Amino acid sequence: MDATTPSDPVVLVEGAHKSFSRPHIAAHTLKERVLHPLRFRGHETLDALSDVSFAVQRGEFFGILGRNGSGKSTLLKVLGGIYRLDRGTIHIDGRLSTFIELGVGFNPDLAARDNVVLNGIMLGLSPREAKRRYDAVIEFAELEDYQDLKLKNYSSGMHVRLAFSVAIQVDADVLLIDEVLAVGDAAFQQKCYDVFNEMRDAGRTILFVTHDMGAVNRFCHRALLLENGRPVAVGEPQAIANRYLELNFKRDKGQVDATASDAEQRPGDHDARILEAWVEDEQGAPVETLSQGEPYTFRVRVEFLQAVSDPAFTMIFYNDQWNEVFVATTAFAGERQGHFEQGERAVFSVSLDCWFAPGRYLPAAIVAHPGSGTDVIDRWDRVLNFLVVGTRATGGLVDLPHVANVTREIAARAT
Repeated sequence: MDATTPSDPVVLVEGAHKSFSRPHIAAHTLKERVLHPLRFRGHETLDALSDVSFAVQRGEFFGILGRNGSGKSTLLKVLGGIYRLDRGTIHIDGRLSTFIELGVGFNPDLAARDNVVLNGIMLGLSPREAKRRYDAVIEFAELEDYQDLKLKNYSSGMHVRLAFSVAIQVDADVLLIDEVLAVGDAAFQQKCYDVFNEMRDAGRTILFVTHDMGAVNRFCHRALLLENGRPVAVGEPQAIANRYLELNFKRDKGQVDATASDAEQRPGDHDARILEAWVEDEQGAPVETLSQGEPYTFRVRVEFLQAVSDPAFTMIFYNDQWNEVFVATTAFAGERQGHFEQGERAVFSVSLDCWFAPGRYLPAAIVAHPGSGTDVIDRWDRVLNFLVVGTRATGGLVDLPHVANVTREIAARAT
């Protein structure tokens, strides 16, 4: 069945609410609690999930996104039966397999064979079937040389490989996967992603918690975004990934207030004053969040307080690490801007396709007298504050469209 075809959902969550009680002062020993019984009475309630509702269709690969502390792992634990809801209902149609926390369900004093069989039985396999699948589990986990070693001597990566291998061998109808795959090495992660592709193509239902926006767009049919335990949006993966990045970066937005800048304290002789700056999309609407690859226009409005001839206009695009990413200027354009009388205004515009790397940007706008460009009239640092969202971050300052290929050279034969 196509995952987008409406049908009875295989996972249905309605009005899910889960809270935890957190003491103001924690007692670490029984002696402390006995000697000071009144000290530890105060507590506060933390709402980990509040009115969460969504439905997942059979065969859907469903992403769950959110910042740290947003309730993603709590939601998976509720779905997996580890936590009980305070309010709301959950319906799951079929066998469930969970891969939520490292080491959950494993006995560290037992070797791999005993742990694989026990976990398989807990996940719904018969003892005979769990034993039959042992070799396949160990082979996928690449632990043939360590199967007689007790699990307490395993590394975290070995734990991940074994736990994931068990989870995918039980033929579950619904698979819950937390972001613990990040513990594994790159080769094993790719091996897991290959399994995801196979499961996706086979129509298995998977709920996947991750911070990897590339994985969300690569695998998921839809995604849910959580913030402070509440659902923000459910929908198409690219849109949800962009909303997630916007929320993630907007935490620091309050640290920059361009409108509070005092023009008198800005560098320059103040023959002109930068009044405002903004960004427009292709339709001319003001925006604060930019999508990679889309065209935008940056505009700066300037008022001349004295007569100025041929001023130079510049925008310097800084990222949040205060690195100069790009400079746009009229200083070297070879075109004269003309004479501006006192009281006149002008708008300096820069149009480009946005290939900045995902992140926050804080440009500076500069108006200068003609010449070397160092005779500043007005400079407004952090005149703008905008966010670029995308899922192709490669670690560079920009992510330019390009073609990369490899050509095999044939060595010349010796004569």
